Amino acid sequence: MGLGDEKNQFKKRLRKLERKNRAMERGFTTQLRSDGLLIVKPKRRSGVISLRSVLFFLAAFILFKGLSLAHVGQVTYDANVAELAGGTFVEQMGAAVMQSDPVSEFVAHHLRTVMK
Repeated sequence: MGLGDEKNQFKKRLRKLERKNRAMERGFTTQLRSDGLLIVKPKRRSGVISLRSVLFFLAAFILFKGLSLAHVGQVTYDANVAELAGGTFVEQMGAAVMQSDPVSEFVAHHLRTVMK
């Protein structure tokens, strides 16, 4: 191993330490291992929405739409959405989101059988 290889390894270790130091600027946690060694790790990013949260929200929203559709019926639901579509910009956006779709209709169909 030559002098150039040692220098490259040193630079690599230095970059790794700099990355870890930047990550620790957001905060860090400490953990005491069973052998007595104290481990310091940077805190994980917070505020990032997880995929699981997004999927849970979408599932709850589709369930809500299906429940609304099953409760009032297809004709009344479509009439209410059409009324929203004729309103303000916010109401129009709500109408676009609340429009009946195949997934909501599928959920509504199965909820109707359960609700009877």
